[in-house]
Amino acid sequence: MQDFLQKGISLINDVLWSYVLIILLVAIGLYFTWKSGFMQFTYIKDMFRELKGSNKKQKGEITAFQAFCISMAARVGTGNITGIALAIGIGGPGAVFWMWIIAIIGSASSFVESTLAQVYKIKDKQGFRGGPAYYMEQGLNKRWMGILFAVLITISFGLVFNAVQANTVATAFQNSFGVNPLWLGIALVVAFGIIIFGGIKRIAKISEYIVVIMAVIYIGIAFIAVLINITEVPAMIATIVKHAFGFEQFAGGTLGAALMQGVKRGLFSNEAGMGSAPNAAATATTSHPAKQGLIQALAVLIDTLVICTSTAFLVLLSGAYTDPSVNTEGIVLTQTALGIHFGDWASSLLAVMIFLFAFSTLIGNYYYGETNIEFIKSSKTTLVIYRIAVLAMIMFGSVASVKLVWDMADLFMGFMVIVNLIAIGLLSKIAFAALKDYSKQRKEGKDPVFYKDSIPGIENVTGWEESPKVKS
Repeated sequence: MQDFLQKGISLINDVLWSYVLIILLVAIGLYFTWKSGFMQFTYIKDMFRELKGSNKKQKGEITAFQAFCISMAARVGTGNITGIALAIGIGGPGAVFWMWIIAIIGSASSFVESTLAQVYKIKDKQGFRGGPAYYMEQGLNKRWMGILFAVLITISFGLVFNAVQANTVATAFQNSFGVNPLWLGIALVVAFGIIIFGGIKRIAKISEYIVVIMAVIYIGIAFIAVLINITEVPAMIATIVKHAFGFEQFAGGTLGAALMQGVKRGLFSNEAGMGSAPNAAATATTSHPAKQGLIQALAVLIDTLVICTSTAFLVLLSGAYTDPSVNTEGIVLTQTALGIHFGDWASSLLAVMIFLFAFSTLIGNYYYGETNIEFIKSSKTTLVIYRIAVLAMIMFGSVASVKLVWDMADLFMGFMVIVNLIAIGLLSKIAFAALKDYSKQRKEGKDPVFYKDSIPGIENVTGWEESPKVKS
């Protein structure tokens, strides 16, 4: 049954990712880059400034920094460690180059979708919530489209992507400690079952600590490995570029694999344009939508150019990906690479780290599903059913094959991206108008403040107040 399901999913993925999504992602990313004035470079100082000044507490609400951490909790996980190793194992070193390109281009898409999420956010009992489903309903007046997206993201993140996280943890623990995946799955289900009844504020608090600490440790390990092998770095960079454009790869048919794997695994990790991070961005208390847009654009760059690159350098400098005797299916390849650099203890340490990374990602993924279920219908019964389904998929992911789980993730991720890209393409002028308003106030020496009438012509904006002039 698994073989039949896998063959069908792989066939659809080949068409979806080889033609439709690569063209859409690159085209719309380049368009947003041009329309925003190459904001990935021109607004880099603003990105860091807004992140640094975004942790001011508002009673009963989520700070902009916590919203950043929730989105990073979903971004920084097995995609950074397993997905990148998987991309190199299948597509070779050239996949790393295309991963970088899609991140730089995609940060503009992330800005647009997160800014729109802020513009069209709504107030609820816990503060704010929003995301693509909300800007599809309010900005485009298409509730059916919002419901479609809400269903897709709930299946993708709440169910399938959480199966991916569980699969990676189970594989890592089996490889390092010989732990039966079934028992690991049961432990994950019990631990996560306790967490998901704590609500968004506990999710924010846990994410804030786990993600930052684990990311710093992991980057530190990779940095040490690079220093140890510093003389080999120029040759490694040359190999990445050569395999990204090389004639040998083109003739051998692996150039397309490098491009496709770089885009797929890069997108899975940084989520640019996917429509997931805006759900977290919308929860933030901030004075201007563009602020959270800039912060989320920075998150894409940090995720890929720093954390994913750490994994890529660890694997490439080890040479393990060229050894035919090494298992190249994701986490095992990264563990093998670490073992080559530092010894067997490092492989075991990574298993523990991947557990914490994956657990924080489970938290972020779960929230994305919950907020979209609330969009469709606010029902305690539906929420309980969703929670049970999440736990069931965590159990399934722990014991399923690696390829089946990742193929399922690619399939639902692809459908979700298409719907979101259509929406943000149609609404992008709102995001660029918000960026223009932000820039104008910055040039005037002000801390930018947004009102529902700051952008002429927008309707159905309920999360922002009218300007003092209108009120008077």
